[in-house]
Amino acid sequence: MPSLPEEMRTIVNDRIKSLPPAAIRAFDDEISAVPGLVKLTLGEPDFDIPEHIKRAAVKSIEDNDSHYAPSRGSMEIRQAICDYLQKTRQVQYDAASEVIVTIGATEAITATTFALLNPGDKVIVPTPIFSLYFPSVSLTGAEPVKVNTSDDGFLLTAERLEEELSKHGEAVKAIVLNYPNNPTGRTYSRDELLALAKVIKEHHLIAIVDEIYSELVYDQEFASLATILPEQTILISGLSKSHAMTGYRIGFMAAPAEVINEVSKMHSFMVTCPNDTAQAAALEALTNGLDDPAVFREHYKKRRDRLAAAMREVGFEFAIPDGAFYLFVKIPAEYGDDDFAFARDLAHKAKIGVIPGSAFGPGGEGHIRLSYAASDENIELAIARMKDFIKN
Repeated sequence: MPSLPEEMRTIVNDRIKSLPPAAIRAFDDEISAVPGLVKLTLGEPDFDIPEHIKRAAVKSIEDNDSHYAPSRGSMEIRQAICDYLQKTRQVQYDAASEVIVTIGATEAITATTFALLNPGDKVIVPTPIFSLYFPSVSLTGAEPVKVNTSDDGFLLTAERLEEELSKHGEAVKAIVLNYPNNPTGRTYSRDELLALAKVIKEHHLIAIVDEIYSELVYDQEFASLATILPEQTILISGLSKSHAMTGYRIGFMAAPAEVINEVSKMHSFMVTCPNDTAQAAALEALTNGLDDPAVFREHYKKRRDRLAAAMREVGFEFAIPDGAFYLFVKIPAEYGDDDFAFARDLAHKAKIGVIPGSAFGPGGEGHIRLSYAASDENIELAIARMKDFIKN
């Protein structure tokens, strides 16, 4: 096997070299070889996508729909995204100039940070949060300002935002908000977003808003910052969680044209254009599948309630998640804040796979994330094993 000569091993990008591997995937890889492991690790829906969406993908292949698409995505799907956002957020976007179809929400996040941030900029990132945001910001030379929200129920308050802005001054260019949140499942009410929007507007911040779990909210109405402050919001979402289409890699973003014009440059450098067949499936989901997420949502809510009741029964502390499909729980006191040690013990001694909370930034330490996107059978098996592990 080839090996890079010793004298050439410094050729890598220094910023990349300084970054650890993606913590969620790295830990999942570490424990996946455990025989008989029940995995509650990844945010991977266990459902198949609806049949009518599959048929749209098959028809696309049969119709030889296999050529370069427009870089921002086909006009047909961009218009469907606009119609969806008008219906769900009451915001009117222009399909030609204010929407990009991306390779999942992940690409939208990276294209946005690289298009907008400069070295020395700062970005407010409330934590715990999906860890992709940290490298996406820092690789541009900007600095993620990690704001621990654990003392405020894992939500950023307007008062805390003002406090952080007073510390960091005009270097703060943007704020990231992810709701419902990965890993905590917490989301914001409209009143809470109104308070945040007031501060964001006054300080002329760009809000990068990740709403990938917006269709999975259980006990309250979903509220979006884009509804309140569309002129300063970059809305990112997609179909991976709502329609169990993780492998299709279709996300989207909507924002003012001035922002989209710059982000679309980075988007085209990274991926050229989205996949034709995946777009055909996504178009079907956005036109004839808007009721599909409700079926999944009912299943997830039942799983949430079942897993939450069982975890509470054996003594774990946590807040009931408002949405997404994760339970974020405090580990037993005898482990202190060493969530990696507890997660490894669960994997090797109880054969339950979870993600350590430290992977999600400050405030995550001393917690674990359990995904109830797993099957009912695996959730029941994990519950039984957890009870035995805690008891013994």
